[in-house]
Amino acid sequence: MSHGVSVIRNPDRRRYEAALDETTVAGFVDFQEASALVVLTHTEVDPAFEGRGVGSALARAALDDIRERHLKALVICPYILGWMRKHPEYRELLFNAPPSKVRD
Repeated sequence: MSHGVSVIRNPDRRRYEAALDETTVAGFVDFQEASALVVLTHTEVDPAFEGRGVGSALARAALDDIRERHLKALVICPYILGWMRKHPEYRELLFNAPPSKVRD
């Protein structure tokens, strides 16, 4: 679990930013937003902060924000796609998700 990583949505820069303290941006996820859709295009973590859970914190925070705002995610970023494979509870957020194969 990532301790001490805080993530904010920065609409002016069109990215989610992760910080380990008040001033240092440790990583970010670029996004483009449409009316009902957020496109997650690229994730980058400063090499000095790799291995500290920054990428995972960014992925979770971005997807939680999209969920809270009742939007869908179009994920182009390979990192977040890989992260979502390990966290299927976020699959319903995908704009291009295949329909569930589970039947009632």
